Amino acid sequence: MNYILLILSVLIGSLFLVFVKLNKLHIRLLLSFSGAYLLSVTVLHLLPEIYEHQGSKKELGILILVGILIQSIIESVSKGAEHGHVHVDKNQKSFPWLIFLALSLHAFSEGLPIHTEDVHDNNLLWAIIVHKIPIAIVLTTFLIESNYKKREILFFMLFFSLMTPLGFFLGNNISWLLNHHQEITALIIGVFLHISTVILFESSENHKFNIQKFAAILLGMLLTIFTLH
Repeated sequence: MNYILLILSVLIGSLFLVFVKLNKLHIRLLLSFSGAYLLSVTVLHLLPEIYEHQGSKKELGILILVGILIQSIIESVSKGAEHGHVHVDKNQKSFPWLIFLALSLHAFSEGLPIHTEDVHDNNLLWAIIVHKIPIAIVLTTFLIESNYKKREILFFMLFFSLMTPLGFFLGNNISWLLNHHQEITALIIGVFLHISTVILFESSENHKFNIQKFAAILLGMLLTIFTLH
């Protein structure tokens, strides 16, 4: 069921554009909500989880910092599409394979820390699902406005929708990944911290206080607090 939910989160985001007319404000608010939700799950659930186990606290902290650096490198290739920061280049004739691979790598990594034996990972699962819906909307919009062919768009979104479930599957079935689950989670915490904070800071125009954005962020945080298992 979890695999289906992860796939549907991307497909639902893409289908939103077919049935619902969304403007930039709507997308920005969805991104703010998802960023706040992801950040809250990371701070309230993932961080306490990795530090409650025995192990080197300094090593885990270093891995979190490495995760932040890794995501910074990935974003230099993906152009920030993970947090809705993409630019349409209508003059580009070839398919953006580097962006495609960078986003696929990022989506794959998101599935690695989800652990089927831990019922608390439902929080992480839903955080990723909530994060993927507005990202799928942004990516689909980018591909449509860039005048890519429908079959290219369909291939990209279907492939993209399978990457997180693939990471989820391998993370729960490969012995080495299972044995290093704590360390891998620390890396992905760094990734999530980078993405969520960039979403929250970049979604403001001219860094002015926006009551709608504030309400979306507050809602994302409160939803995490009251639904955290």
